[in-house]
Amino acid sequence: MLKKAVITSAGKGSRMKHITSVLPKGLLPLFVTENGGKVTRPVIDLIMDSLNKVGIEKFCIVVGRNGMLLMQYLFDRTPTFVFQDMPKGFGDAVLRAEDFSSNEPFFVHADDGVLTKGYESLKLLFDEVSPDAVLFVRRVENPSRYGVVTIQDKGVYDGHKLYKVIDAEEKPLHPKSNLAIAAVYIFKPSIFSALKQINVEEGKEIELTYGIHNLLLDGKEVYALEMNEDEKWLNVGDPKSYLDALNYSFKFL
Repeated sequence: MLKKAVITSAGKGSRMKHITSVLPKGLLPLFVTENGGKVTRPVIDLIMDSLNKVGIEKFCIVVGRNGMLLMQYLFDRTPTFVFQDMPKGFGDAVLRAEDFSSNEPFFVHADDGVLTKGYESLKLLFDEVSPDAVLFVRRVENPSRYGVVTIQDKGVYDGHKLYKVIDAEEKPLHPKSNLAIAAVYIFKPSIFSALKQINVEEGKEIELTYGIHNLLLDGKEVYALEMNEDEKWLNVGDPKSYLDALNYSFKFL
């Protein structure tokens, strides 16, 4: 049963500059409606609420050097906290949660965004097909900025385009598709050995995309659902995206 989730919150937040030097991105607010009016809630609340709704009961939060405020905010919810002392990449952050996984499958979610919906479809796909990984993808105009996938079309699943992932690349100079990975995944524990196989140059980061690539090299199955037009990734990781997310959340959440 899928009951666990890992939320990575150890990044430097360099694109947001000064505010995220002291405040983790997960504490940046978005708008929601409560009692007929608009209030603000940290994005970490929206992430955890969305995952609770699909049956997630246990959370592991990967924090970095500026994680104390986040730990204080979430203390009463008693998640497991693990530390990434140096920002060595998304993949390295996920590796820190290996003990938490205890050889069970788990969601992985970045703290710099939240889906407006779609989590249930991803979980249904994982439960039904039981691949080593499932993830969301979305079409973008500038795929060289993202992790992108090469795919085989597998039709439609639960109202989404369904793909079998053939390869995954991180910020390729010559992308083979315009399908970028959204930072929501479900993994079997095999992702840990795939991440441990990564060799990177000194000073380079271990990207989660490299781990997905290694899963595929090992013959594992990875599937992707394409986000629908009415599903939004509300990104708080850079100023323009954050402004768009604030405007969308004020109008629609």
